Order: sequence, then structure tokens, then C-alpha cells
Amino acid sequence: MKVILLEDVKSLGKKGEIVNVSDGYARNMILPKKLGVEATPKNLNDLKLQKANAEKVAQENLEAAKALAKELETKQVVLTLKVGEGGKTFGSVSAKEISDAAREQLGLEIDKKKLQMDAPLKSLGVTDVPVRLHPKVTGSLKVRINEEA
Repeated sequence: MKVILLEDVKSLGKKGEIVNVSDGYARNMILPKKLGVEATPKNLNDLKLQKANAEKVAQENLEAAKALAKELETKQVVLTLKVGEGGKTFGSVSAKEISDAAREQLGLEIDKKKLQMDAPLKSLGVTDVPVRLHPKVTGSLKVRINEEA
């Protein structure tokens, strides 16, 4: 019997796949636990429509990420650090502080986990911080660190 999986089933397949299973396994395991539905023409059509809708949503998300990446390249976030004698900075600027500053100064919600920083910023001046907006799109945000007065 052909079955459309509604959830991932270990050793059988992933959600949305059409698999061929024995009638007993389908009747006693897959259908009662709502792990899948029988592959009737109506259910196959519904699956095709769901996949088309998911592709459309994924494309819209990609376009939005590209637009946000272009917008980020023109923007800059300004933060301050205390500086001692000889230009030595006290403390550093973390991804959370950059995320909070972007929300306050630019009105953009950037998750701190999307900022790709190897280590917190510890030097004065302008630094480009890569921002992972989408698996296929990475933008760049300028972060200016000034001396605290």
C-alpha cells in the first residue's frame, strides 16, 4: 500500500514522502498513529499543493532576506567602550549588545545568534560584522565603537 508520511518515521522516510509499505503495517501502525495517510488521488493533490505553497513561502523568505541584507549594508550601529591609558579598552562588545543596539538605533530585530562573530569586539573603530539572515544570504552590519566620554 502506498502511504504519504505526515511525520518523519525512523527507518521508513521523512515527512511528505510517498512510501510503499505492507498493508498490515499501514493499517496497524501508520494510519492509527496518524503518521501517514493513504496515497489516494485527493491526498496526492493536497501534498502537491502543500509543497507548492512551501516553495512559495521559502522564495518569499529568501527575497526578504536579500532585501534586508541590502538595507544592512547602508546602516551603522554605534556603541561606546571605556578606554584607559594608552588606548587600552575595558571590556568588549558582545553579539547581544550589538543586537540590542540595532533594535534601539535602527529598529531592526536581529537575533544575536545570527551575528557571526569569532570573539567579542575589543578595539575602537569600525568593524564589519557578518549577519546570517538566511542559509543562502549573509549580510554585513557596520559596528562603530567609540571612546566613552
